[in-house]
Amino acid sequence: MTGQNLEAFRFSVTFSAGAALVGVVFGVLLAYAAATTRRPAWLRGLVSSFSGVAANMGGLPLAFAFLSLLGRQGVVTKILGAMGWDIYSGDFTLGSVNGLIIVYSYFNIPLMVLVTLPAIDGLRPSWREACSNLGGTTWTYWTRIGIPVLLPSILGGFLLLFANSFSAYATAAILTDNSKIVPLRIGFFLGGDVRIGESAVGYALAAWMILIMGFAMSLYWVARRRSERWQS
Repeated sequence: MTGQNLEAFRFSVTFSAGAALVGVVFGVLLAYAAATTRRPAWLRGLVSSFSGVAANMGGLPLAFAFLSLLGRQGVVTKILGAMGWDIYSGDFTLGSVNGLIIVYSYFNIPLMVLVTLPAIDGLRPSWREACSNLGGTTWTYWTRIGIPVLLPSILGGFLLLFANSFSAYATAAILTDNSKIVPLRIGFFLGGDVRIGESAVGYALAAWMILIMGFAMSLYWVARRRSERWQS
């Protein structure tokens, strides 16, 4: 846990937490909009169907899509450059923390929608009516009822997105080098055409990764058990 190995864990945790946070914020807002919108009636079905597809997209197709859009010669990059904004004038790349957060948001936001929709459906209209009858405002409803009920699902979703981003391999393998994130360093030590005689380092990194993933998923399981009380 020194040198490049420590930097890989620091980089992986940083971008995974950032990608999870972005996915939670936009995923909850999108899920709430889809759950509460009554017209058009097909909007919720469209959002749910797209989320189910996008949440499972990754690997080479996703990396190629973003290279075509936001790569140095990407379509969006050229459009922004024509408008006077060179996104690569600083240290931005698709393999940086900010770049990976943008890329991973493509499947993290839809995944958060799928996680949050059942919890939002569990907010019963009678709770809002009771709050209003007792003199409560919209702020009172959300701070005393809505957010506390949704909080376990939101926290569980954050942990799920963190674990999902932390363990993702194929997309990052196209956009970054072997030294940046933990799964790629494990592959570097254990795989490849040339054996470097340090497989024990790869096993050690994998053990640390299993511990982090196990801790995150244990907290997610606790949060899900708590949120399921309001969905029955």
